[in-house]
Amino acid sequence: MSVFADFAYGIYVGPLPMIAVVGFVTYTLFLTTATLVSAKRWSARLRRIPVRVHRWMAIVALLLATLHLLMGLSTYV
Repeated sequence: MSVFADFAYGIYVGPLPMIAVVGFVTYTLFLTTATLVSAKRWSARLRRIPVRVHRWMAIVALLLATLHLLMGLSTYV
């Protein structure tokens, strides 16, 4: 678990530690995935995007969320 803790708080991107950056990217990806599905009702251009894109965006978001969770828990274990 020390590998995750070192990765989470040992690497800084600007003023933020890596755990914060991964959290922001995960949140943005979840919002983008949800917006993509809900916006398909109103935009004919977005209807052409296959369902596979939504599925892969959700899978990547879940993997990033799991990494974020492991980095957060590694500070307490």
